[in-house]
Amino acid sequence: MGVTAIVAGGTGLVGRELIRLLLEDPRYDKIIALVRRDMQIRHLRGSEKLVQVKTDYSQLDADLGPSVMAAMEGAHVFCTLGTTIKKAGSQEQFRRVDFEFPMKLGEIAGAGKAEVFAIVTAMGANHASSIFYNRVKGDVEQGLRALNLRSLYMLRPSLILGDRDEVRVGEQLGSLVSRVISPLMIGGLRTYRPIQASKIAAGLIACAQKGEAGAHVVLSDRIAELAGT
Repeated sequence: MGVTAIVAGGTGLVGRELIRLLLEDPRYDKIIALVRRDMQIRHLRGSEKLVQVKTDYSQLDADLGPSVMAAMEGAHVFCTLGTTIKKAGSQEQFRRVDFEFPMKLGEIAGAGKAEVFAIVTAMGANHASSIFYNRVKGDVEQGLRALNLRSLYMLRPSLILGDRDEVRVGEQLGSLVSRVISPLMIGGLRTYRPIQASKIAAGLIACAQKGEAGAHVVLSDRIAELAGT
């Protein structure tokens, strides 16, 4: 039998690519997407494997229900939850989405004996950072480590490229500049190259398939290598 994948954040930039790849991957026979709204992807190949569970992350225990909790055992749990302070409306709300919700999912995955927990954080993740965004990303990494999950992968991508639902002017400018200078970023600078969302999604799956025990940080250049680039 194949593996069950449980995905949080499937409607986001990386999450959409992850769902698409999982549906096409014969190693996974069931994909449970924890979503706030219907994903409208029944046209995709393999979509018959997808189960969408309407989820309010502020009451995750209640929303998951016994069937999803039962599916946790031996599952690969992927967390691509993330927002911006502008979209969240405040630092407090940002922290809820990028720290509290992933931590709750991690606790449930641990209690449910998930095989792997893989999360997308950020290149600058550092719990001691003076930058709020990086500090929150570092806090969630530190918190997840403390859960002693069987296999934990924390992917730290550089600037993420792809078609977003919303316009982010700063990221668009950064993307244009990075595309120009990216070929010049060699050696130690390779880890700062921008990376496509589809590559991060492929990297998540590659890490989950390795499933090595313990906690692992995967930097952007390594993500690209795992994705086959």
